[in-house]
Amino acid sequence: MTGPITTVKASIPLLQPPPWALLERKLIEVMEQSVYPYLARYTRSDGMLIWRDDQPYETRDGADDFYESFYNWALLYLLGGADHLIELAERQWDAVTQQLSRLGLVHKEYERGYDQFHQGESSIYFYFLCMADPTNSRLIERAKRFAGFYVNEDPDAQNYDPMRRLIRAPHTGSTGPRWGYFYDKVAYSWTADMEPYGLPYLDVEGVGSYEDLRDSVLAARMGEVMQERMGKGDVATNLIVTSLVANAYLLTGEEKYRRWIVEYVAAWQERARQNGGLLPDNVGLSGRVGEYIDGKWYGGLYGWSWPHGYYNICMAAIVGATSAFLVTGEKKYLDLPRAQIDCIHKLGQTYTIGELASSVGRFWIEMQQQYGPERTIFLVPYRYNDNGWFEYLSPSSVYPVSLWNMTQDSEDWARVEQARRASLVDWCEVVPFRNKEDAGHELPWLCFLKGKNPAYPEQILSESYGQVARRMEMIRCDDSDLRQVSIHHWQELNPVLTEALVQLTLGAPQIIYNGGLLMCQIRYFDVQRRRPGLPPDVAALVEKIEEDHIVVRLLNLSVFDERDLLLQAGAFGEHEFRNVQYAERLSQYPGPHGPAGYAAPELKTENRTLSMADQLLRVVLPPASEITLTLGIARFVNIPSYRQPWERLC
Repeated sequence: MTGPITTVKASIPLLQPPPWALLERKLIEVMEQSVYPYLARYTRSDGMLIWRDDQPYETRDGADDFYESFYNWALLYLLGGADHLIELAERQWDAVTQQLSRLGLVHKEYERGYDQFHQGESSIYFYFLCMADPTNSRLIERAKRFAGFYVNEDPDAQNYDPMRRLIRAPHTGSTGPRWGYFYDKVAYSWTADMEPYGLPYLDVEGVGSYEDLRDSVLAARMGEVMQERMGKGDVATNLIVTSLVANAYLLTGEEKYRRWIVEYVAAWQERARQNGGLLPDNVGLSGRVGEYIDGKWYGGLYGWSWPHGYYNICMAAIVGATSAFLVTGEKKYLDLPRAQIDCIHKLGQTYTIGELASSVGRFWIEMQQQYGPERTIFLVPYRYNDNGWFEYLSPSSVYPVSLWNMTQDSEDWARVEQARRASLVDWCEVVPFRNKEDAGHELPWLCFLKGKNPAYPEQILSESYGQVARRMEMIRCDDSDLRQVSIHHWQELNPVLTEALVQLTLGAPQIIYNGGLLMCQIRYFDVQRRRPGLPPDVAALVEKIEEDHIVVRLLNLSVFDERDLLLQAGAFGEHEFRNVQYAERLSQYPGPHGPAGYAAPELKTENRTLSMADQLLRVVLPPASEITLTLGIARFVNIPSYRQPWERLC
């Protein structure tokens, strides 16, 4: 898009800064400084994590956990954090990649071969780097190389079968399909960590319960079955690869990446249609569903049976559909995750808590104590095996919220409401916790957007500040021998927590942690510093999101300096602003000095509306000023790109 950018200038004086604005800027300040003591405690001078590098690491699992320790530092930079964040984020990516290459997990700067449920967790780090620094030639080359492993551009990594439109194995990467499930010894032995997930298969002779896997002979027998059934062919979780290819498209705009995404997602949509709407979780190398599992549509790696079922199947469906929708603008692809949500909801049942407490476990006994045994609750099944549907849980709001974030369609909001009606949780309550995904507060945020939870911004920012403070104290108190700790040790102490800032400033829920792209209503660019993110002293709050407009409030807390920023419609400029409404001051300000000027004059304003058709809007904020913008928006009308807007500025 060319031509001058529409500019509005704030004229409303900021005389009483709201608490949320002060908290927002303080949270950014605290987190951008928190990375220094974290690095000092857990990394060497070259950035590599302090760990047992001198010991052999004979497993396929774990590379993602190293990357996850720093995954959102570039995101904090994108939100407005200090310049050192992107420098450190790029340094740490390089250091971890070098460390994992020495351990044998990474080749050509990408995992040798593992499942996409895990690889997706580390890939989000790379996507944030590319979004933050899209002209970096090293990142562009890497993005094309990584996507090339699945577009079959690397002769050593022919992961994709274009004739049958399938990825050839559940474990893939820079060395091509990594056949089999196990690294060396083929046996699935009993471990406490995996006990909650039970048996992968129920038809293995002699294995009737998870406890039977303590027997080495039976563990080997189960391992052989898993090796055969999970060691080759495509699985639904591979839909997460589409983000990797979309990332290359967003950097380069090359049509081959768009074609691949459309082709691959369409293949899975067709398989789901033939299965009554539900995604089958496994496809053999011939293209036949259930080829290695007696024709069954369930039983693949990270599938419906084991270990998580709906939890990761719906994640993959959303990631794949989002990629296809983003590069085409065609909503039909979103029918794939919609079908998963709707099918699972139709299978739900209503129970009394007393029924569950008597047979399921401690969680429901605690619920009975809180609500009473006669309280009813709606549950949906998450997993399916030879005995039918099982593992009934409350329907997650994460999936319909992610869909609604993409479309703002009334039908997708109805799915969110469906989850709310089934919940026993107070949707307005801000619970002080953080899960691995740095998420979990979607519900009170949605209530705020709908005008039912006005205190939410202050509450979630305060909660976030408290979590950062706690993690900093945990780092100070950490006397662990870092050569012996779990590979999850560092990620659990990462002091950068961005959920609140993503919600409040970008108007978006947390990304799908297992490989999703950042899909948001609005982004910011600092004109004076020529970089992404909010300028210093500027606080932002997306107050409302509707299908055809959003409302955002911007404040300049500096009483000394003017701030100049660009607002972009969508994470990738995929949307377009059609008009902007705001209030303009008519009264005098600051007024006279002397005895008659102890109080500012009464504020008088009039509403202004400007028509436009642009993915960018420029906003000038004089010292101590504010402006509330109602932005009319047309969604998914532009070609998405990581391109930054500097060529549009004179």
